[in-house]
Amino acid sequence: MLNLISIVIGLIALMLGIVPFLPFLAWGYWFVIPIAVVGAAIGALSSSNGGRNLNLILILIFGLRLMLGGGLI
Repeated sequence: MLNLISIVIGLIALMLGIVPFLPFLAWGYWFVIPIAVVGAAIGALSSSNGGRNLNLILILIFGLRLMLGGGLI
């Protein structure tokens, strides 16, 4: 059950993370990354790894995009 909740949180973070891919909106990742961190934490409590891995990949992609935009040093 926790894995399913983690996947749903990851999908919500993914949908919210589409908008900041546009130029000049990368600051939006500051709001999306904490959502994915919560999803990864819930996924870590689960016996399965799918939800946790989804959220970790989203954190990696969003963090990389934030670094490329100069929002994370």
